[in-house]
Amino acid sequence: MRKQNHYLEYLFCHLLIVFFIGRLMFVAYNRHIDTFSFGDVVHACWTGFASHDIFIVALLLALPWLVGLCALRWQTLPLRRLLTPYYILMGFCVGVLISADTVLYEFWQFKLNAVVLSYAASPEGTTNSVSMVFLFTRALGCLAMILLLTIPCIMFTPKKLSVDGLTRVWFRNISIIWTFLLVVLFSFVRVGDVYSSRVSLFINHAAVNPVFGFFSSFSLSDDYTDEFNYLDEAECAESFSGLYPNETEDLTDTLLTTQRPNVLIVFMESFGGKFVQELGGVPNVSPNISRLIPEGIFWDNYYSNSFRTDRGTVSAYSGYISYPTVTLMKEAQMHVSLPSLAHSLTQQGYGTSYLYAGEMTNMNKREYLLHADFQTLYDYTAFSQDELTGSWGADDDISARKAYQLIAQKDSTEQWFMAYQTLSSHEPWIVPYHRLQDEKLNAFAFTDQCVGDLIDSLRTLPAWDNLLVILIPDHGFLYEQTYEDPEFFHSPMLWLGGAIRKPTCIHTLMNQSDLAATLLSQMGIPHKEYYWSRNVLSKNYTYPFVYCNFPAGIMFKDSTGVSIFDISADEAIREIPADEGERIRKAQSILQTSYDLLDELR
Repeated sequence: MRKQNHYLEYLFCHLLIVFFIGRLMFVAYNRHIDTFSFGDVVHACWTGFASHDIFIVALLLALPWLVGLCALRWQTLPLRRLLTPYYILMGFCVGVLISADTVLYEFWQFKLNAVVLSYAASPEGTTNSVSMVFLFTRALGCLAMILLLTIPCIMFTPKKLSVDGLTRVWFRNISIIWTFLLVVLFSFVRVGDVYSSRVSLFINHAAVNPVFGFFSSFSLSDDYTDEFNYLDEAECAESFSGLYPNETEDLTDTLLTTQRPNVLIVFMESFGGKFVQELGGVPNVSPNISRLIPEGIFWDNYYSNSFRTDRGTVSAYSGYISYPTVTLMKEAQMHVSLPSLAHSLTQQGYGTSYLYAGEMTNMNKREYLLHADFQTLYDYTAFSQDELTGSWGADDDISARKAYQLIAQKDSTEQWFMAYQTLSSHEPWIVPYHRLQDEKLNAFAFTDQCVGDLIDSLRTLPAWDNLLVILIPDHGFLYEQTYEDPEFFHSPMLWLGGAIRKPTCIHTLMNQSDLAATLLSQMGIPHKEYYWSRNVLSKNYTYPFVYCNFPAGIMFKDSTGVSIFDISADEAIREIPADEGERIRKAQSILQTSYDLLDELR
């Protein structure tokens, strides 16, 4: 009986073993993402155990400890019966977090955090991306983890405590230890405690306890100004000063033959520089883009703002900065405060439309586009049932043909702005095209073929002479990359069409959010309301840089080099070359200022 009174030690060891197993599962399941040694795995297990696991287990067992204290006072308490509901709830929550962290890392390559809740409200993104077999097998794995957590906890807990003098002394001593662990947890432990510069970001992420990483990502305040206060107010203002010049409506180069071209933006799903040979990407994935580059204006230092379509859409069409933890597309109350290309061009007499051959419900896309003044929206309902053969809707060959038909039908006297978003270069990578063996590369090659065919078709139209076509991605895709690689954000931007004055290559560093101000300046349209968008061809754009982010970090690149900072760990991931933290301070000032200004959008 006295052995059962030591149930807290058994529970403590059991949960530590579960987190150890979970960490090994995380590494084994995602082993294709990075290369590592056995010593790296040992490092992740040890640092995770010493820095996170002990304290998280102490927190998870705080209630069983407190109930045990009560059982010392009231010896008839049915200890196991009282704690079983808690074990079931705890086992479910922890099991889901361990399993979800392991499975989702393959797709997003950051630790499970509060950001995923915004995507959980749009389940079609999950069901379209993977097969039902995938979901079923992962659900079984999650169930096994929940049972592994729950059943031993119930069995280790005695039905009642056998109370004697030794038990009281034992509980007094263990209470001192428990109090110490909980105080340390709430006072000192950080995500970055497990980070080491000698191992990769993947191994550092493996060391982070998934329960601690998830709950530590939640903000305790609804005030955005309380988030990411790295710098004091004066230092932040000094570092931020001059990064986004107020006056950039002048021009140093005229790229177009007319100030009023018709404009088509082809928004290519996930089509980062990794798939464009001219940007150092995998050869032969996008031969059509390669053949078109000499015919247009190629911006070879263009960087997407973020890692997901919802953020990239707002950056591209509203010229707005992206946020690691906030998706503006979903914040409907902020839409009316955002500028947009569609609205600016509507005021100049343009008709505006948006074509996406899937559902527009994901992440509140439809509401954002309507607020952005896209007058006509074409989604999957614009296609016949026979055409909706793709996982997300109509494949790119069908939707590209629809885009061509819509343009061909336009009146020659009409001024118009149209955005066409592709969707085939996305999980689950099933496309009606089989040129490359790698299914991911093949899906991007398919989109490249469809876009090339669209451009060739548009050349045959009279509308071509006054047309500006802009090819850009919504974001990049982590193909044999991690967020340690700044090239993830490096993306193609190519301007084509009869409105192009002459082919050229522009090397200026610029962000996706700079498209709005740069394009509007070429069209002679004011853009003062685009606070975060810079006309990169202005004489006042004297300090070229790019600022990008993902839910766990920010990247800053200028002529001196590149820095990547992990905001969840407060650690520099990469600085090439080292610059005493100057680039990171600038990035922190942008991050801090951007959150301060968020409250003004409400």
